[in-house]
Amino acid sequence: MLLSAKELRPFQNHSTQMAALDYLVSVASDVFVPTYDGNMAKVVEGHRRFLFFLCRYAGFHRTIVLDRRELVELLDLLQDGKLSWDQFSTAVKEVHKNRMGQPTPRKVIPGRPKEEDYFYANPQECTGPFKHQI
Repeated sequence: MLLSAKELRPFQNHSTQMAALDYLVSVASDVFVPTYDGNMAKVVEGHRRFLFFLCRYAGFHRTIVLDRRELVELLDLLQDGKLSWDQFSTAVKEVHKNRMGQPTPRKVIPGRPKEEDYFYANPQECTGPFKHQI
């Protein structure tokens, strides 16, 4: 636990302050795994990518971008007893090995901007060219 109930009390009934605190903790955490694909998660992901470039690979903190479809299928197999825990663990790691928040070209779909990658999650224009894979 990062803060005790007493330390959090001043933030109760102040949702914007609580959201700001959540944002700061998410950006500074060693690992960030967004479970909901909302605006906050996308901005945190983009901020972490920007900091990654700013520090030029020093102190990189992982941002694991879940493949929800694959994860649900694997969870179903685990629950049905078709995968052991070790098989499940290995499969989850394999599915996500290239989804650790490393720089990627942003997907652009001419004529369908709503289906493009969200700028704030992948601010390529703010980071310059990348040459390394993680």
